[in-house]
Amino acid sequence: MSESNMTTESVMVGTSSLIEALLQGNFICRTTDEDAWRALQSIVTREHIEQYLNQINRTLATAAEGEVYFCGYQELGDAERKVVSSQFRDVCQSLTPLVEWLVLVQEANGADAPLSQGVPIRLTELQTRIEDTPAFREQLAKLSQYRLFGSTSTQVDNQIKLVFKRLLELGYLIKPNQDKQIYIATGKLDYLYEVIRFIDETEALNLEAQAESSIQQDLI
Repeated sequence: MSESNMTTESVMVGTSSLIEALLQGNFICRTTDEDAWRALQSIVTREHIEQYLNQINRTLATAAEGEVYFCGYQELGDAERKVVSSQFRDVCQSLTPLVEWLVLVQEANGADAPLSQGVPIRLTELQTRIEDTPAFREQLAKLSQYRLFGSTSTQVDNQIKLVFKRLLELGYLIKPNQDKQIYIATGKLDYLYEVIRFIDETEALNLEAQAESSIQQDLI
């Protein structure tokens, strides 16, 4: 078999599953699916997928400087604008609880930078720190009651488990080993940061600063 034929064949292998994952709304990064992510590092593979997506008015989009791949619309007609507007509203409605959760995790872990793709969260350790700090307990109780999470419990254990269960469902975290309470942040968080920056720049909401200010006031 010639080298060119081998290259074409290798591009075809797994491309269908990649396209299906993208069309299902998945965010592909090194953390969620390293094999798929590596396949998308190939220009030939990306071009092949782009050609297919363009036939149905879709395009291969990226975030975090090409570290995260997802599916977007190639052109926006009235129908597409309605879908995008609905998705954007959903993201905006989730921003406050998500930002408050991100700030809580960063503060409780004593991290210098916000949570990002590939960073592990050890739930047991995080829960212990929250239980030992009244301000963190109050912050968890508040954010867990948002509609996004919907907790009605007054117990830290129940609150934090429900929050993490929901974040798994939304694709912001994965749990590689079901027997261990270790979660890994996905590239969808990096996409979220880009959405926040976009909103900050276009509407001057300054959500990150507001959330940080809120938690700092609670700690005083």
